[in-house]
Amino acid sequence: MALSIIILAAGQGTRMMSNRPKVLHNLAGKPMLQHVVDTSKSLNPEQIFVVVGYKSELVEDVMSGQLLHFIKQKDLLGTGHAVAQCISSVKSGNDILVLTGDVPLVSRGTISSFLSASKETDVNVLSFMPSNPYGYGRIVRNSEQAVCAILEQKDAGELEQEIIESNSGIIFITGRHVKHLIGLLDNNNAQSEYYLTDVIKHASSGGFKVDAMICSEADEVNGVNNQLQLSMVERIYQKKLAYRLMSEGVKVYDPARIDIRGQLTVGKDVVIDINCVFEGVVHLADRVHIGAGCIIKNSQIATNTKILPMTMIDDSNIGQNAVIGPFSRLRPGTECADNTKIGNFVETKKASIGAGSKVNHLSYIGDAILGKDVNIGAGTITCNYDGANKFQTIIEDDVFIGSDTQLVAPVTIGQGATIGAGSTITRNTAAHQLTFSRSKQVSISSWQRPTKIKEV
Repeated sequence: MALSIIILAAGQGTRMMSNRPKVLHNLAGKPMLQHVVDTSKSLNPEQIFVVVGYKSELVEDVMSGQLLHFIKQKDLLGTGHAVAQCISSVKSGNDILVLTGDVPLVSRGTISSFLSASKETDVNVLSFMPSNPYGYGRIVRNSEQAVCAILEQKDAGELEQEIIESNSGIIFITGRHVKHLIGLLDNNNAQSEYYLTDVIKHASSGGFKVDAMICSEADEVNGVNNQLQLSMVERIYQKKLAYRLMSEGVKVYDPARIDIRGQLTVGKDVVIDINCVFEGVVHLADRVHIGAGCIIKNSQIATNTKILPMTMIDDSNIGQNAVIGPFSRLRPGTECADNTKIGNFVETKKASIGAGSKVNHLSYIGDAILGKDVNIGAGTITCNYDGANKFQTIIEDDVFIGSDTQLVAPVTIGQGATIGAGSTITRNTAAHQLTFSRSKQVSISSWQRPTKIKEV
């Protein structure tokens, strides 16, 4: 039978203490809702509905372009009411899987197993066994251990509150009974809401086959209602990613102190020190060493390269046997060839650094092309901006730039040239010659240092 997935994402999430809809709060660099959508897509359903409510336009804008069907729940009258808004749009006869946008860790494997188990049922619930079930709906079983109801915390009596097995919020309803069971829902409860979980009691009393599959990985169904729970879910997610890296042979100094906010792929014998953040799509080739406190985004780092501590790399490509850092910042468009060195407190932007070239410290290289074996002295700046436009600096092979030099673009430094320290270069320089630009040094014997004026 074909499958339609309904993702509940209408609530504000007041306990997040935020004006942003709860499902748009980020987990590992993308909205919680996006994690649920990605899992849904991996199941190849015929339809994916997202029920929106609070700031629905913002949710739809963030999640646009993904072939999702957005259904607006104008009045937030409960989960059953939310699902009811979708029924007229669900293809006739399709089975329904209901997921929630604030349960972002549930995996494709778990949902696939749940759907397989649901083939023999009319209604199935994904349950779990939390260490503390307070706040969760309880799975009520009869004397034969068949599921007969789900009771929410506020509606449960003392005996029911002692039940450990809890509802994850993930429910399957077979297509042939969907309209009938949803149509039976009412709001006769402590919160005057239409509970989707009441489908269980109606199905049970109607003689339908009802079951609950206990999730073997309870962490996967952790819900997020506040910032503390979001941080806990984040750490669970990040540790799983760190364990995966270590299973692939990466030396991760501390799996509790790494954040992967995108896609990180690695070669062999990679080392990652503590407190590193990887964003977007990042690839680390064989024997790359990442020092402590680095932030790397959408970049490629080739074999045997060392990224020293506290370095930021964004949309850049680094060649083999390079040394970058510490305290370097490589901005978008930086290309470092093999055997290059970018040292401490160096910033680059739209810069091509040729093989064997070195920018060791305290320099800014922007909108520049450096040839091979160039040496950039401390305090060098490519003056690429005139207040309105950007211009390029070209430094050819084997150039030596003395310390504290300003290269005012557009300018070309000829091959093999040497630029004397403290120079301001405004015109192209000849190859294989020394060029410098300095004012005459003067000492004034009668000069006196200013003194502070005393207040009267």
